[in-house]
Amino acid sequence: MRTFLVGLAAIMFFIGSAQAERRMFLIANDADGYGIDRCLASGDRCGAAPANAYCKTHEFVSAASYRKADRDDITGAIPTSGCRSNTCDVVAIVCTR
Repeated sequence: MRTFLVGLAAIMFFIGSAQAERRMFLIANDADGYGIDRCLASGDRCGAAPANAYCKTHEFVSAASYRKADRDDITGAIPTSGCRSNTCDVVAIVCTR
């Protein structure tokens, strides 16, 4: 019984730490002429490589998701003046370890 409880505690620890190893980065959706910004903002497959590269430069393993940021993703630290309706001119990349 004690082994079962220790195992259960270990599983709960790893589940909790896995959730803590995700971070959302908000970056400007600048038109750079290469189309990378459109790939990231739309969530298309062509955005996978730049999103993963961005995460790796910030010491994460890969990008779990990337898309145009919602107004709810942005805190008071970033002005929401670039937001129209529910979406903003900012790309959200969620990185995982």
